[in-house]
Amino acid sequence: MRIRERMEKMKKVICKVEYDTDTAELIQKKVYGVFGDPAGYEECLYKTPEGKYFVYGLGGNESPYKEETISRLAANKVQAWQEK
Repeated sequence: MRIRERMEKMKKVICKVEYDTDTAELIQKKVYGVFGDPAGYEECLYKTPEGKYFVYGLGGNESPYKEETISRLAANKVQAWQEK
Protein backbone atom coordinates (compact mmCIF):
# COMPACT_ATOMS: atom_id res chain seq x y z
CA MET A 1 0.00 0.00 0.00
CA ARG A 2 1.39 3.40 -0.92
CA ILE A 3 1.74 5.86 1.95
CA ARG A 4 -0.46 8.43 0.27
CA GLU A 5 -3.33 5.94 0.27
CA ARG A 6 -3.01 5.44 4.04
CA MET A 7 -2.46 8.92 5.37
CA GLU A 8 -4.74 11.87 5.39
CA LYS A 9 -3.87 14.84 3.26
CA MET A 10 -2.45 17.57 5.44
CA LYS A 11 -1.80 21.24 4.88
CA LYS A 12 -0.18 23.70 7.27
CA VAL A 13 0.96 27.31 6.96
CA ILE A 14 4.19 28.12 8.79
CA CYS A 15 5.64 31.64 8.57
CA LYS A 16 3.36 32.46 5.62
CA VAL A 17 4.51 29.40 3.64
CA GLU A 18 2.03 26.62 2.84
CA TYR A 19 3.25 23.04 3.30
CA ASP A 20 0.88 20.56 1.64
CA THR A 21 1.39 16.79 1.44
CA ASP A 22 -0.88 16.67 -1.60
CA THR A 23 1.21 19.01 -3.78
CA ALA A 24 4.71 18.26 -2.44
CA GLU A 25 7.04 15.49 -3.60
CA LEU A 26 7.57 12.61 -1.16
CA ILE A 27 11.35 12.21 -0.81
CA GLN A 28 11.69 9.60 1.93
CA LYS A 29 9.58 7.72 4.46
CA LYS A 30 10.82 6.27 7.76
CA VAL A 31 8.81 3.89 9.94
CA TYR A 32 9.62 3.25 13.60
CA GLY A 33 7.85 0.31 15.25
CA VAL A 34 4.99 -1.69 13.78
CA PHE A 35 1.39 -0.84 12.96
CA GLY A 36 -0.64 -0.67 16.18
CA ASP A 37 2.40 -0.01 18.41
CA PRO A 38 1.46 2.95 20.66
CA ALA A 39 5.09 4.14 20.57
CA GLY A 40 5.44 3.58 16.81
CA TYR A 41 5.42 6.38 14.27
CA GLU A 42 6.30 7.33 10.74
CA GLU A 43 8.02 10.38 9.35
CA CYS A 44 7.85 11.47 5.74
CA LEU A 45 10.22 13.99 4.17
CA TYR A 46 8.65 16.19 1.49
CA LYS A 47 9.86 18.89 -0.87
CA THR A 48 7.48 21.63 -2.02
CA PRO A 49 7.37 22.81 -5.64
CA GLU A 50 9.22 25.91 -4.39
CA GLY A 51 12.08 23.77 -3.03
CA LYS A 52 11.26 23.98 0.70
CA TYR A 53 11.46 20.84 2.84
CA PHE A 54 9.14 19.61 5.57
CA VAL A 55 8.51 16.51 7.65
CA TYR A 56 5.06 15.02 8.09
CA GLY A 57 4.79 12.94 11.28
CA LEU A 58 2.07 10.58 12.48
CA GLY A 59 2.14 8.06 15.31
CA GLY A 60 0.64 6.34 18.29
CA ASN A 61 -0.34 7.80 21.66
CA GLU A 62 3.12 7.16 23.15
CA SER A 63 5.10 8.39 20.12
CA PRO A 64 6.68 11.78 19.39
CA TYR A 65 3.72 12.36 17.04
CA LYS A 66 0.61 11.89 19.18
CA GLU A 67 -1.15 14.08 16.62
CA GLU A 68 -0.29 14.34 12.96
CA THR A 69 1.96 17.30 12.35
CA ILE A 70 4.05 19.12 9.78
CA SER A 71 7.41 20.65 10.68
CA ARG A 72 9.56 22.64 8.31
CA LEU A 73 13.12 21.50 7.75
CA ALA A 74 15.96 23.73 6.58
CA ALA A 75 17.68 22.56 3.39
CA ASN A 76 21.02 22.28 5.24
CA LYS A 77 19.39 19.82 7.71
CA VAL A 78 17.94 17.42 5.12
CA GLN A 79 21.00 15.16 4.84
CA ALA A 80 21.27 14.83 8.64
CA TRP A 81 17.56 13.91 8.83
CA GLN A 82 18.01 11.28 6.12
CA GLU A 83 20.98 9.74 7.93
CA LYS A 84 19.45 9.56 11.40
